[in-house]
Amino acid sequence: MTPDTAPLDERHCLRLLAGAPVGRVVYTVGALPAVLPTRYRLDDDGSVVLQATAGSEFLRAVAGTLVAFQADEISTADGSGWSVTLLGTAETTGEGAAARAPAAPPAGQVTVRIRPEWVTGRLLPAAALAPHR
Repeated sequence: MTPDTAPLDERHCLRLLAGAPVGRVVYTVGALPAVLPTRYRLDDDGSVVLQATAGSEFLRAVAGTLVAFQADEISTADGSGWSVTLLGTAETTGEGAAARAPAAPPAGQVTVRIRPEWVTGRLLPAAALAPHR
């Protein structure tokens, strides 16, 4: 059963993303979906910025491709919360604006920037808990 949800505007979505510590990058490996939880930060232009290991399968899979990024905060007490999804092209350090990163990534790491092309989000109301049978 899917609860009624309330859509969020893009500015609200970006504010929520800015406060979440961990999100998930959704990408494709060999025509199959893959999901990677990651720490990130939200840049002033709304881009999601994260670090990846240089030469990793993840980096090879996402560089220059369209990916999804999702973060949420859901209460374990009542199921209320929010979920935001951002779609955009993943750029690696040295490509376009990714070179503007304020600090160089740690040794062996590459900066990945996901520029927002589409942002959507939903508020989830508290769930009425059904009694256990």
